Amino acid sequence: MSRTAVERPPLLFPGSQGETSYSRMLPREPESAAVARYLVRGAFSYWCLDELVEGAALAVTELVANSAQHARGTTIHVAVALHRTGWVRVSVVDRDHKPPAQRMPADDAERGRGLALVDAVATQWGVDPLPWGKRVWADFAPEVRT
Repeated sequence: MSRTAVERPPLLFPGSQGETSYSRMLPREPESAAVARYLVRGAFSYWCLDELVEGAALAVTELVANSAQHARGTTIHVAVALHRTGWVRVSVVDRDHKPPAQRMPADDAERGRGLALVDAVATQWGVDPLPWGKRVWADFAPEVRT
């Protein structure tokens, strides 16, 4: 009987704020969403946060799709960071200064629901302006069980 090991995403390193992170530079294209989901799923599995993984995978898919469609440059940076207090931040950095805008698309629209989905699954989300672009992030916190 063989056991299949969960492959750990590359680049595990301690952060300066008591965090542990995984990150990857990816091409700025829609197909990078699959690699970003793999990174998120591996990190959440390694951290035993299986109850949060589906929401985080959906969020990173939408954030990568937004960058692929709207940003400039050839690459994006995807990161997943576990804070020492237990919450996780998923982020995508690109070279576009314009922040994403959440909108309410028509019922029959094929696009425009990404940030509404991120808002629905994340504990909170936001945008950090950077000198060369922006970081769009979504936080996920495990439920406190009493």
